[in-house]
Amino acid sequence: MKTIGILTSGGDAPGMNAAIRAVVRSAIYYGCKVYGINRGYKGLIEEDLEEMNLSSVGDIIHRGGTILKSSRCEEFKTEEGRKVAVKVLKKYGIDCLVVIGGDGSFNGALKLTELGFPAIGLPGTIDNDLAYTDYTIGFDTTINTIIDAIGKIRDTSSSHERVNIIEVMGRHCGDLALYAGLAGGAETIIVPEINYNVDDVCNKLDTTKKRGKRHSIIILAEGVGNAQDLGKEIVARTNADLRVTILGHVQRGGSPTAFDRILASKMGVRAVELLLDGKAGRVVGTRANEIIDMDITEALSMTRDFDKETYEMAKILSI
Repeated sequence: MKTIGILTSGGDAPGMNAAIRAVVRSAIYYGCKVYGINRGYKGLIEEDLEEMNLSSVGDIIHRGGTILKSSRCEEFKTEEGRKVAVKVLKKYGIDCLVVIGGDGSFNGALKLTELGFPAIGLPGTIDNDLAYTDYTIGFDTTINTIIDAIGKIRDTSSSHERVNIIEVMGRHCGDLALYAGLAGGAETIIVPEINYNVDDVCNKLDTTKKRGKRHSIIILAEGVGNAQDLGKEIVARTNADLRVTILGHVQRGGSPTAFDRILASKMGVRAVELLLDGKAGRVVGTRANEIIDMDITEALSMTRDFDKETYEMAKILSI
């Protein structure tokens, strides 16, 4: 492996730039050339790539987003599109590819590997929804972004004695809602993995009100339902003074935390080392504070177990 390509795909996540930096600098350290591919698989098919050097990744470890940009690409989902991508990679003498993204991006890396082109995946997604790894790049930063928002909303919620619903990202995975809700002291946390009842939410509000607390924070993962609709139901049952805040894409931005910078750096170096060892069709992750790698097919087939123990603990602490 003498020339490595790198791209970011799918939703951006804080820490992607740290991962790009780690791949580029470790590859150059080991005597390899590196090509950065702009706009993910779409840019690959359209030959939007350029050789990177040490200066290409200077002063980016602290920056959110991705300097390589990202996009969705329907054409790459077709066999014809993937063959064009492989042709481009070979045209530029690229021997292997590092893909930073979520499960959709990993499926693309798997398809390339099946076509005989070596690829390695790094988990870059704020949702933390990849079952094989304890943490994904960007998850920790996003939790801290949500906690910051909870703190600000609590200030005004307390002043006006209001109930606030804060909708966070997480269509199929409730990790952001769970951990930010626990760390932010939310009274109620609603996630896709656990069925909830509006009456239970209202009873909780009544209980906290009776003990003298006039404001409450409800964290809702977007995959459960519409925050505005939930708010209307709660108001109809309790007549509460209620506001809804949908955090949206503010959760994707911001300078990555130290945790995400370090995690991304370690994963980027491991990816390069795997490729130099002739290993491909693998993904890098973390378990029990150790950097691990495993077969990409096995990783994609795993089912994530929701942390019910932490969920129950959050309920206990919010009585």
